[in-house]
Parts: sequence; structure tokens; C-alpha cells
Amino acid sequence: MQKIVRQNGIFDTPAKSVLFFCLCTFFLLLNNFRGQAQEVSASVDTTTIKIGEQITYKLAVETSREDLVVFPEGQSFSPLEMIETFAIDTSEISDRYRLTREYALTQFDSGSYTIPRQRVLINDREFRTDSFSVVVNDVVVDTTKQKMFPIKPAVEVPPAFGVPTWLWWLLGLILLGIVAYLLYRSRKKRKEAAKQLPPYERALFELKQLDDSHLLEQREIKEYYSQLSAAVRRYLDGEIYDHALESTTNELITYLEAERDKGKLKLENTTISRLKEILERADLAKFANSKPDVLTAKEDRSSVENVIKDTKASIPQPTEEELLRDREYRERLERKRKVKKIIFGIVAVVLLISAGAAYLISTRGIEYFTDTYIGNSSKEMLESDWISSEYGTPSVTIATPDVLVRNIRDSVGMSQGKETFNFGSLDTNLFVSVSTRPASEDFDVEMAVEDVYAFLEANGAKNIITKQEGYETLNGAPGFKIFGTMSLQKDEKSQPVSKEYTILNFGMGEGFQQVVVIYNENDKYADEIAQRITTSVELINNSN
Repeated sequence: MQKIVRQNGIFDTPAKSVLFFCLCTFFLLLNNFRGQAQEVSASVDTTTIKIGEQITYKLAVETSREDLVVFPEGQSFSPLEMIETFAIDTSEISDRYRLTREYALTQFDSGSYTIPRQRVLINDREFRTDSFSVVVNDVVVDTTKQKMFPIKPAVEVPPAFGVPTWLWWLLGLILLGIVAYLLYRSRKKRKEAAKQLPPYERALFELKQLDDSHLLEQREIKEYYSQLSAAVRRYLDGEIYDHALESTTNELITYLEAERDKGKLKLENTTISRLKEILERADLAKFANSKPDVLTAKEDRSSVENVIKDTKASIPQPTEEELLRDREYRERLERKRKVKKIIFGIVAVVLLISAGAAYLISTRGIEYFTDTYIGNSSKEMLESDWISSEYGTPSVTIATPDVLVRNIRDSVGMSQGKETFNFGSLDTNLFVSVSTRPASEDFDVEMAVEDVYAFLEANGAKNIITKQEGYETLNGAPGFKIFGTMSLQKDEKSQPVSKEYTILNFGMGEGFQQVVVIYNENDKYADEIAQRITTSVELINNSN
């Protein structure tokens, strides 16, 4: 009997050999089944789109929990462009995972395209999806229902300020609060000044208040003498000596005696002596804690009133010259106060206007502010009432900001048998010219256009760029349009100005019509005016 020998054992029968072969085949089939259990599928939501629309490409993978799955990344869908990748969606199916990922694709050119097969990695195995055919259609535009205009040039937008809007509102409110506070304070001061009594009346009023204070009944001797001495000192400060409040008793008495000796005060010695005695007693009560009796305090109060009255009577009456100087002084003070009020009002108005201007500039831009509140001639022209009228023979109907004026000397365009009507000049923001002439055998359209260029060059035009295209008015009159840019310099001392121009040329069989519009290149309002003028042109064919 044949024996099968291997290193680790001996298969001594054919039956055992067959068993080993069956086991190997089973494990191979099991491994193949596990590989086939990993499923990868792809789909799209549509196969027909318009230019710029999106296609949703969906990849789905069913696999075991422990498998590692790698989806396509980057622009692997060319010729279609991937514009967005969505997050992976995971769901459980019994003991397996279903992973789904979507991609947003698009194409900006019409035609038929193929989405290529995508590669998905599961562990170390590679799977390929099916390809898909996609049709991208054009967007149909009906040009018969809407008139087409040339593309406008790019407009430079000024950068916005970085200051937030709420900050401007806050600054405005703060300014208003400051102005309101200053106005209230000024008004309060005026009222207080108006209510302030003259020194003599005020001194008697303070003595009356001292009598009503009941300080003596409460034995507040120190406070009583403080108010008593303050009343007489305040009177002397306002009427005789403007340093009476801060002077010592000896300094004040010395000054009064000196004024008496000069003849400026007609005070008796007993009055000055009595005042000195009262002030010294008040100093002792205030600073040395001395407490005179109530009767002495009442006598001192009566003496102070007599001193005030005697002092008032001793002041000489002012002369007419002194009264005149005093009146002039008061008038100067009043004028100064009025000037201060005017300056304060102007400053308040300037602050309010500045706050409003800053807010408008921050929210609307400097150009809007200057055009709206400072003024812009082109904007005013655009927003004014326009005039539509017929000019020349054969006639041209055109709408302009103002009536065109017949011009015989400065002609633009055709040289013989023409009629020319102008608005503005080459030096202004806008120049409009309408020229017409009857038909003749020697007339040349190209020469008419050359006459325009000759006119421009004679007036300082340089670097003229020319473009040409067909043109048709709103009422269907055919013609051709010549347009472009140029640099206009009036003389050597002036700065060159960039201009744009448009020349519309029409031949209706019975004659030739030409419309010329020239305006500043950087004036957006003038550009709108020029477009409005050129689109308003109407011609009537009377040759039939």
C-alpha cells in the first residue's frame, strides 16, 4: 500500500489524502465568499443638467465592521468639477456597516461628458465603480424679447471703513449728551446770576435767615458767629474790598481805616472799632472755643446790621464819568457773553453735522455723501427733467438733459449741407452733438466719421482707441456704432482727461444722421446719461 509522507506526520491512506484536499477547498471557497460579501455601488441623481447646475454622485459600500474603507478624494471626477464633498453617512445592517458618501459635481461648458470609474479601497483590496454619461445643456436666451447692451466696465468700489455702525451711533449720542449738558449748565448759571441779590440786600437777607435759624436757642454759638462774620465779610467783599473774605481781621480793619483816611469812605471811628470788636469776638468763638452769652450775641447781630447800613451810607455816589465807564464795561461783558454763546452754538452745530456726516460716510460711503449733500453736476443732470425733440433734416428724435442748440461754426461730422446741434462742450462732463445732411452722390460715410476724429484731434484728443459694431434703434432703424476711449488735453498746462465716446451713424436713404456723445470716463453718472441718450435715438424712414 502506498504511503504519503510529510515532515510532521504520515498520511498512510488515500482516504486521508482526499480529506485534506476537501478541507483546503472549503477554506478557499470561504475566503472567496468573504471577499464577495464586500459590495460597492455608485449612482447619480440625474444625467442631464444645464450649465452650472449640480449633480449628486453617491457612493455606497457594505462591509464588515473591522474593514478599513478609503473613498475617492480630490478632483478624481474630471472632466466634471467636484465643488463639495459631504460627510460619510454610516448605518448598521445586522452585523455589517453601510457607508454612504455624496459628492456635488458640476460643469460650466455644454456637451456630453463621462464621469470616470472611481476607485474605492477596502483594506488592501481595490474596487472600481461604473462610469456614467452626463449631458450638459446650454441656457437658452431669447434675445428677441430684450434688447442687448454692451457689458459695462468694472467699477472700483471704495473700501468700507472698519468702524462698526453702532460705534458711530454711540459717538453721536455722546455728542448730543454733551451739548445738552452744556446748554443746561449755561441756562442754570444764567438763572442763578439773575436771582443773585446785590451785596447790601443779600447781607440783610442773610441776617434775617440767621435770626430764623434758632442757633442761639440751641446754644450753637460757634456756628452763629461763623454765619454772622461771613455775612458782614461777604458784604464788604462785594461792595468795598474784594479780598475781605480771605483777609484776617487786622488786615480788613487796616484797609478800612486806610480808605477812610483817603476820603473814599466816610466811616466814623466808632463804627470801625465796633466792627473790629465783633470780628475779634467771632474769631475767638470760631477758633478758641469761646462762648459769649446770648445777650452779647444778639447785640453783636444788631451792631453788624448797623455797621452794614453805615458802610452803605458812607460809600460816595459814583460820578457820571464812573457810571459811563461802568456802563461801557458792562456792555463789553455783555458782548463777550454773546460772542461766547454764538461760538458755543456754532461748535454744537459743527459737532452735530460732523457726527451725521461720519455716520453717512461709514454706512453709505464718501461718494454717496459728496454726491448727495455737496453736489454732483452729472447726477443733477441725470435726475432732472429731460427733453425729447426732433433735430435736422432728415430728422433725428433724441432725449437729452437740455435742448440742443444749433451750431454753425464748430461743426462735428459732415462738412457740406449739414445741420449740427450741440449740448455742452468737450471741456465739460458731457458733450452731445447731432448732425444731419440730405443724401448726395459725393457723400462718403467714412469721411463723415473721419471728420469727427479730425475735430477731436484739433481740440487736443490723443491716444484714440476705436471699436465698431452694428447698431439698431428701438424703432428698428439700422446703423453702425463706433465707440472707444481717448485722452483729451486742452493745452500743455492742463492735465489730460480720460474720455469715452460713442458715434452712432445712420443712413435712411434720404440722408445721413450722426449722433456723437462724449463724456468723462470715470464719471458713472455721465455713463448712465450717455446710455440713456443713445438708447433714446429714433429715426423715421420717409423714403417709402
